[in-house]
Amino acid sequence: MLPRVESIGADRSAIRQTETDGNMPALGIVADDLTGTMDTASEVATRGYGTVVVAAPDASLPDAAVVAVNTDSRYLPSADAADAVRNSVAALDASIVYKKIDSTLRGNIGPEVAAAMGATGVDLAVVAPAFPATGRWTWKGVHRVGGMPVAETEFAADRNGPPASDVTALFAEQDLPAEHVDGADVAGGVDRIADRFNTAVKRHDRPPIVVCDARTAAHLDAIAAAGARFDALFVGSGGLAAHLRLDVTPDASQATPRPGSGTPLAVAGSVSETTFEQLNHVPDDCLLRLDPLCMLEGTPDKAAEVADRLERGVPTVVTAASERSTVEATLVQGRDRGLSNPEIRDRIATGLATVAGEACQITHPSGFFFTGGNVAMAGLRALEATTVSVTGTMDDAGIPVGRLIDGVVPEMPLITKAGGFGDQTTIINCLDGLGGVQ
Repeated sequence: MLPRVESIGADRSAIRQTETDGNMPALGIVADDLTGTMDTASEVATRGYGTVVVAAPDASLPDAAVVAVNTDSRYLPSADAADAVRNSVAALDASIVYKKIDSTLRGNIGPEVAAAMGATGVDLAVVAPAFPATGRWTWKGVHRVGGMPVAETEFAADRNGPPASDVTALFAEQDLPAEHVDGADVAGGVDRIADRFNTAVKRHDRPPIVVCDARTAAHLDAIAAAGARFDALFVGSGGLAAHLRLDVTPDASQATPRPGSGTPLAVAGSVSETTFEQLNHVPDDCLLRLDPLCMLEGTPDKAAEVADRLERGVPTVVTAASERSTVEATLVQGRDRGLSNPEIRDRIATGLATVAGEACQITHPSGFFFTGGNVAMAGLRALEATTVSVTGTMDDAGIPVGRLIDGVVPEMPLITKAGGFGDQTTIINCLDGLGGVQ
C-alpha cells in the first residue's frame, strides 16, 4: 500500500466529512472545461487516489474518493456559469472542494469562485493559479505564462481571455474582500502563510479571497499545507491540486490502462500556437486535414477514410487547422455565412468529433487522444461517454491518462491535452502511448 497522506494542522474540512455521509468524496473538483478537469484530476490520481471525471454537470455522480466535474462553463454568460458551479458544488457535497481555474486565467473566474464559496460556506478561498511545471507562475500578484504577463500572451485574445495579469483584479466585481499574500510570505513557510490567512479572516466580516504568489512546487505545497488548517475553498490550476492533503488512504491497485488492439486515433481541435507546433512535428502520413469550410455546413463524409487508415495501421491525427492562416480564413468565411466566432468554433469541434465517432462505429482504435477543451467535450459526446476513470499522467509530461467508463466504447483508453500544454513532441508521444507511431 502507498503511505497514508495525513492532513497538516487542524484540518477543519475533515470535520465536515465526519458529520456527513461516509460515501461522500474526499475531494470534489469543479472545473470549467473538460481538458482542465482531466489535468487536475490526473494530478491527484498520480498519488494513488481513485479518481473519476464527470464530463457533463447533468451526469450521474459516481462513488469515488475523488470526483471531478466539468461544468463546461468557460464561455457561458457569467450568471449561468455561477449557477453551474453552485449546483455542482452542492451536488458533490465533498469534504474538500477544489475550484479549478485555467492556468492562463481564461473563463468566468470571479463569478465561479464566489459561487463556490457561497455553496460551501467556507472561511476563505485560497487562490494559487501557478503551475510551475508548465511555465505558469505568479509573483507580486502578476500571473505569467512563459515569463510574460498572461494578459500580454496569445491567451488574452481568447473570447473569454484574461482581462488583466493581476490575479486579485479578477475578483474586483465580486462582493467579497480580496487580499494578496506575497512571495516573501509564501517563501517564509507554512506557519507564516497560515498567519496571513488568519489575519485576512479576522480582518473581514465576510469570507476573503486570498491570492498567493507561487513560483515553485515547494511554494504550492506550503500554501496547501497552510490552507488545510482552515475550512477553505482551494482555487487553482493543476499545480496546487497536486499538493492537497486528503483524509483518505490511496489505492495502490490503480493501473494505467493498456492500449487495446488497433491503431491510435487523435483529434486536434486546439488553435493554440503550441498545438500548431506539435502538429508540425507529426509525420505527414499520420495527419488527416479536413476542410474546415465543409464543417461549417455539416459533417464531412470522412469516417470511412479514417477507419480505413486505422485498419491499415496508420496512426491518424484528424485536424481542421495546423496553422494560424487557416483559422483566420475560416473565421472570415464563417462570419460571411452569418455565424459568430463561438458558433464557428463549435461547428468545427463538433465536425471533427463526429467524424471520429463515426469512424469508431466502423473499427475500434487502440485509444483516443483529444487536444483542446471544446473538441474533447464534443468527442465524448460523439462517443456517448459521460465518465472517465483517470489513472495518472503520461510519464513526467503531466498529460492525463484514463479510460472511458461508459458510452459506445467503454474501457477505451483516453488521453487528453489542453491546447497550450506540452512541447513539440507531445502529440507524437501521446500516440506512442496509445500504440505507437510506426
